[in-house]
Amino acid sequence: MKEQTKHLIVISFDGLSSLDFEYIRTLPNFKRYLNTASYCNKVYSVYPSLTYPAHATIVTGKYPKNHGIINNTLLQINKKSPDWYWYRKDIQGETFYDLAIKKGKKVAALLWPVTAKSKIQYNMPEIFANRPWQNQIFTSLFNGSPLYQFELNKKFGNLRDGLSQPNLDNFTHESLLYTIKHKKTDLILVHYTDLDSARHNYGFNSNEATLALKRHDRRLADIINTLLDQNIYDESTIVILGDHSSLDEKYVVNLNVLLLKNGYIHTDTHHNITSYKAIAKNCDGSAYVYVNNDDKETIKRIYNLILEFNKANNCIDIIYTKDDAVKLGADPKCALMLEAKLGFYFQDELHDDIIIDLNQANKFKYPHYTKATHGYSPYKENYTTVFMAAGCGIRKNIIIDEMNLVDEAPTIANLLGIDLKDVDGKVIQELFEK
Repeated sequence: MKEQTKHLIVISFDGLSSLDFEYIRTLPNFKRYLNTASYCNKVYSVYPSLTYPAHATIVTGKYPKNHGIINNTLLQINKKSPDWYWYRKDIQGETFYDLAIKKGKKVAALLWPVTAKSKIQYNMPEIFANRPWQNQIFTSLFNGSPLYQFELNKKFGNLRDGLSQPNLDNFTHESLLYTIKHKKTDLILVHYTDLDSARHNYGFNSNEATLALKRHDRRLADIINTLLDQNIYDESTIVILGDHSSLDEKYVVNLNVLLLKNGYIHTDTHHNITSYKAIAKNCDGSAYVYVNNDDKETIKRIYNLILEFNKANNCIDIIYTKDDAVKLGADPKCALMLEAKLGFYFQDELHDDIIIDLNQANKFKYPHYTKATHGYSPYKENYTTVFMAAGCGIRKNIIIDEMNLVDEAPTIANLLGIDLKDVDGKVIQELFEK
């Protein structure tokens, strides 16, 4: 297979939606990029459509059931803040960046999910200090490339303010530009979360989301101009993609309250779970239900319990069986999977109301609830994302009607001259110069 690019930059704008496309193409730098780009404005994400399952799919070409990242966070009973799927070891199978490294290519990754303790040579992984005794800087250093991260923090650490945006993306962005200038990489993966954070906090069509898109436009200009300044633009390829869209919400559903009240979860006097026959694990717009020992009678009773609950509350769109969930690419270990109706999403609280109206909820009591989220079925209406590519090896102005997130990894691998095997997707051959 002929190698088609010397410098590939894969930019993930977390939360970038198909609904953003007409707006961003009016912005000066996206417009400049799209003048020579080819794209698909209807990319179906994975189920659940969450950041970590999606980003694992983007690098493997597999559905969550096959790469193993079936949620953002682990099912950890009694932990208020569960750990995330931070580590490369959690991904089953090969990624295109692993194969690139094996071919002798130099790879960098900046806040790309599920890369902690990977073999990436210049790695600033997305991982945060999740326990009171942990320090964020040391947590990052020890799970990525220490000297590289020390260098970045020394130069740009003043831009950060914890996880708050746009400060975090400003830090990531300057680190990216520095990496392009000084590390001479073959492949860079970079993950920006400014837009996704704005939508979670303020809503899908908020002014804050629009401002985040404008900031992304300026960041794109910086990337293009840096490639030009380094005299490598003509031998570079820029891929821009989203991982999922988002939907506004009005209500939270705490399904574990229903399971607790009906005897499927048992707690002590401190409200800690001591045992359970069944438990829900949220994926925001959807939720898994896990049952001990895959007990078919228990599963049937819970199915009927949720069915009756939904008749009164009309908050669940579909109750998927395990087989249904697997067909959609989700966790084969679940007993059931629930898809929320528009305006609803799931959380895992045990001792709140089963359904919380966010417009009436006390903001001090519920500071962690958000105004828009994702995790829903990728086939919900107006819920697709985008894939764009421009530069070396890419044909100009080719429009792909629709594709799936699983198609992105084999397509990106093709740009690197790599044959990524055992994938669920396919190479989008129409994008490439003959």
